[in-house]
Amino acid sequence: MTRPPSLTTPLQLHLSEAIAAAGGWMGFDRFMEMALYTPGWGYYANDSRKFGLMPAGVKGGGSDFVTAPELSPRFGQALARQLAQALEATGTHEVWEFGAGSGALAQQLLEALPQLERYTIVDLSGSLRQRQHERLQAFAGKVRWLTELPAQMSGVVVGNEVLDAMPVKLLARLGGVWHERGVVTAPTLLTSSNALPPEGAGVSLGAARRETHEGGFLYADQRTDLRPPFEVEGSHDYVTEIHPQAEGFIRTLADRLVSGAVFLVDYGFPEHEYYHPQRSMGTLMCHRDHLADTDALADVGSKDITAHVNFTGIALAGQEAGLQVLGYTGQGRFLLNCGLLDGLENANLPERVMLQKLVNEHEMGELFKVIGFVVDSPGTPYGGWQALGFAQGDRTHTL
Repeated sequence: MTRPPSLTTPLQLHLSEAIAAAGGWMGFDRFMEMALYTPGWGYYANDSRKFGLMPAGVKGGGSDFVTAPELSPRFGQALARQLAQALEATGTHEVWEFGAGSGALAQQLLEALPQLERYTIVDLSGSLRQRQHERLQAFAGKVRWLTELPAQMSGVVVGNEVLDAMPVKLLARLGGVWHERGVVTAPTLLTSSNALPPEGAGVSLGAARRETHEGGFLYADQRTDLRPPFEVEGSHDYVTEIHPQAEGFIRTLADRLVSGAVFLVDYGFPEHEYYHPQRSMGTLMCHRDHLADTDALADVGSKDITAHVNFTGIALAGQEAGLQVLGYTGQGRFLLNCGLLDGLENANLPERVMLQKLVNEHEMGELFKVIGFVVDSPGTPYGGWQALGFAQGDRTHTL
């Protein structure tokens, strides 16, 4: 059936064909990956503006969400104090940033760390790399871009809101039985008869078909041996996420990082909070025009899809791969430890308001966390140095 152009996009048709090629059912992690990163069409691969303070319709707006570096340059300045300490302690001379977004954080760190020999950005998005190039022209001699990790690397790694954009698997406990939640193509968007799962494939469409998605996709569940890493109490229906790609990223990073440290900032919880019995609808969320919704199957390619981070899983993945946890705490405490408020007496009222957003518990200060790692190997033994950002309020014991 032909659909109106406003409801059918090249990405939707591409996804429909991929679902058909997979036998009519695609795991949500693969769907999320294609929705975000398909070249030219995925959310992070197209030319739409993502980062900024204001939504469309507001002068100077047109963005979907704001990240900490856009709120205040003091975020990068505070983080730079931690990176400077880590560079000295590990004897390294390079910063690696993953998923550099608009380039705002890179600019702040480069301005605050003139001693850096090189700043490497690893980013899959061609459109974002172009914007980063334009913003960082003044540092052309120091900055380079990569799309994949080298076999070996050294330096201090930083990632702000990177883990939450990595595809997740969806699990659903229905009637006491665990299922993996995947995606099928709704009949109105089918291009061939094999786009629905065959009879007897073990896929349940009953619950999925009770939901209507303008984008032409429906959820469908199939039984699985996969389980959350933390037992979810109760027998009630429960939807959640597991994070094999994010944990795999940490293991790969640990394998390639010969010497140095890692600092990751993102929103999330320790395991016992992530899989709390009352968190029965999971954490999957979409962002567009500074509004949030939970329908990841609608308007694919035109909005961000994220999930909160299970920091216990991230910590364990790092430790199992040979990294040592430096610390774990809330963003607000980390930034205060790193001198966010130094010189605040010279700040004007709008700047003070933005700083409050970074540290207040009901804003980003508590929802966002920071976890740090350091390489622990015979060649570069962990010296037990106290990372500045975790000097007070370290919560590693809660992971």
